[in-house]
Amino acid sequence: MKTTIKLLSLITILMVSSLLIFGVQKEHYENEDENTVSEETYTSEYYKIKALKIPENLNFAGEPVPLNKPDIKERVDRELLVNTYWQSNGLLMFKRAHKFFPIIEPILAKNNVPDDFKYLALIESGLQNVTSPAGAKGFWQIMSATGKERGLEINSNVDERYHLEKATQAACDYLIGAHEKFGNWTAAAASYNAGLYGISSKMEKQQVSDYYDLLLADETERYLPRIVAVKEIISNPKKYGFIFEKEDLYTLLPTKIVKVDTAITNIASFAKKYNINYKILKEYNPWLRENKLKNRSGKMYEIKIPQLDAN
Repeated sequence: MKTTIKLLSLITILMVSSLLIFGVQKEHYENEDENTVSEETYTSEYYKIKALKIPENLNFAGEPVPLNKPDIKERVDRELLVNTYWQSNGLLMFKRAHKFFPIIEPILAKNNVPDDFKYLALIESGLQNVTSPAGAKGFWQIMSATGKERGLEINSNVDERYHLEKATQAACDYLIGAHEKFGNWTAAAASYNAGLYGISSKMEKQQVSDYYDLLLADETERYLPRIVAVKEIISNPKKYGFIFEKEDLYTLLPTKIVKVDTAITNIASFAKKYNINYKILKEYNPWLRENKLKNRSGKMYEIKIPQLDAN
């Protein structure tokens, strides 16, 4: 009898325990389902990745992009998607363009180089004084030999690839020559990436005369579609979801020019004379590469001094 009672008690305990465990597991899975549904609802309702409609009449420097060619349409679509949905980089492009395009635009215009080439500088460097793995430097990503050919001073003390006005002029000189060679701005722009010989040799080998008909390395194939896509996005920010006020954008302070035809033994001390510090002077004159200007030849340099009290 006692054995029977013990057995019944044990069975009862096991049954109750099973029910409790089952209940906890059921509640867990029900909650998990609710969370899953909630997350799916949130994703679909608040985060939408939409396909983009490609404008029909895209062009670079007035030269039409042949969107009737399926591969070209896909390349443009790729660049529109990448540059639209890389939102942080996109916003930085707007901010920096507002800061530096006003310097680049009049130099392009003076040289009769189409305004669209400012977008080439934007995709080359993000409008930053960066150095490529190959050693190209500055906003226009100019190699040392090319820069020297175009009249830039390049050494350990002064590197005018970082001088925006002079580097833009050097880029214009190159592009004008490339346009004369190829007869159109599209191929001239492509050659900025692949070189004059790189484009012309491929045209000769493949027996075509149009950039958009060439089979090229991936970087060069993406080059013009990327420029065109960035131009489209920068020209139509709200269309691509970029919302900002003018005060959100970056600006340069007004500057005055100080002409120097002698050596500067200490640039930090030189900066203090104009009520700025070394960092600020270098920000506005990144072509000065050391804490001194040797200037053994007595060359006339123009140093920008930002007016901190201009606002």
